[in-house]
Amino acid sequence: MEHHRLLARVFAGSDAVKSVSVTEGDSVSLNSGVTDMMDDDVIQWRFGDENTLIAEIDVIAGTMTVYEDVLDGRFRDRLKLDDQTGSLTITHTTTEHTGVYKLDMIRNLSRSFILTVYSRLPVPVIISNSSHCSSSSSSCSVVCSSVLSVCDATLSWYAGISVLSSISVCDLSISLSLPLEVEYQDKNTYSCVLNNPISNQTTHLDINICHTCAEGHAPCCDSVEAVLRLVVTALMGVASAAAVVLLVNDVRSTRG
Repeated sequence: MEHHRLLARVFAGSDAVKSVSVTEGDSVSLNSGVTDMMDDDVIQWRFGDENTLIAEIDVIAGTMTVYEDVLDGRFRDRLKLDDQTGSLTITHTTTEHTGVYKLDMIRNLSRSFILTVYSRLPVPVIISNSSHCSSSSSSCSVVCSSVLSVCDATLSWYAGISVLSSISVCDLSISLSLPLEVEYQDKNTYSCVLNNPISNQTTHLDINICHTCAEGHAPCCDSVEAVLRLVVTALMGVASAAAVVLLVNDVRSTRG
């Protein structure tokens, strides 16, 4: 994000700069603004801080070239040039294609594009938090998480259209996770939303997750009930054994 803000400052105030956003895997076209090239036009597309040449059209020489092997081949089989306008299309985009693209023409026309490629968002998953599940509790704890690690994305809980809580961490080594406490009798509509500036994925909370726990039938509560049954059974066994011992002793004392 700091890199994006720096680019915005560098090109601030330039009418020739355009910001473009796209989701990873989609194609994006950078428009040269030219309707028809002249006979002596030379168009060059450059990328990044080093102004690496990635595509070129030389009308006089009658050549149109894409340099697919530069920058470790990140543009291989992904660049297309329009031979009429000189516009550049990038197909099957990845986050590695995020950066500054510069168009230079022999007629002193120059344009710059700031392209941001966002990761494709997964659908968030809602599960019951079994460690906080209890049949005697008046509320249920659930957790919403992203099954994949994504950057430049925010995970949020909504009650209707109101935001209850949010988390945003740009760390690809961890996945986003956000808890929520819900009352069993709550009639609100809850949803978990994972979003970035250009797309979002939503999962609605099924309140039955909490109802089943409240009724004492949730898988999270079964282990507790099983332990209680074992304890009760053991106590009954001890009581029965004690009763037998007392009965035997009583019979013996009577005979004596």
